[in-house]
Amino acid sequence: MLILKPKVIQHKDNILRVHSIESFGTHDGPGVRMVVFLQGCKLKCLYCHNPDTIDTHGGKEYQIEELVQMAIKEKPYFGKRGGVTVSGGEPLLQSKELVPFFKRLKEEGIHTNIDTNGRLLNHFTEELLDKYADLVMLDIKHMTEEGYEYITGQKNKETTFNFAKHREASGKKMWLRYVLIPEITNKPELLHQMGVYFKDYKTIEKIEIQPYHKLGVHKWDALGWDYPLKDARENTPKEIDAAVEILQQYFKEVRIN
Repeated sequence: MLILKPKVIQHKDNILRVHSIESFGTHDGPGVRMVVFLQGCKLKCLYCHNPDTIDTHGGKEYQIEELVQMAIKEKPYFGKRGGVTVSGGEPLLQSKELVPFFKRLKEEGIHTNIDTNGRLLNHFTEELLDKYADLVMLDIKHMTEEGYEYITGQKNKETTFNFAKHREASGKKMWLRYVLIPEITNKPELLHQMGVYFKDYKTIEKIEIQPYHKLGVHKWDALGWDYPLKDARENTPKEIDAAVEILQQYFKEVRIN
């Protein structure tokens, strides 16, 4: 009798599975950047504005050198501060393939940045962080276990904080990112808790506050998914100002992104 085994997702050498590529990005790290959105994520955040990146089987395969050559062509526009950012989805699901990609970018003198939720810290991720990632933008979902599970659908927020500790130990630059959702993450006690936790970190250059919006709702609809935060409202200017005022007590720079 023939037994059919379930398909296993296997990574291919020198191949990255890409959702999309943005040229001249200005919101994903310093300067002008080529932003490579990788396919696949193990979280399903309530407010995800790119839910079409979640499926690990989606996207298009790109040869690493093909992406490097694209970056080289855009290099004249990067200036002194720009470069390449990998985002997602969750880019570190492809950390093994990102090592040779970032290594090549560094050989070409191109600044490298990872936008991540910090859920994965394996040998390849550590090599990427310690040797090839000039900057890490770390997404802090919530400061409590209950809140983290509510937002992401997964347990163990400590994985993100262990990731932050590893980056801090490397002595290399890091930015924090935090989505401000009224009544969920935009609570003074949570903002103070985050500030107290990270206030002594030397590698954190800034925290970027991302006010909640519903720009990705149509993508949930296109996938046939119910959007969980239909009743959530956007922040008022006063609420945003209050959050910034709290975080400025702990961080060198607070930016609204």
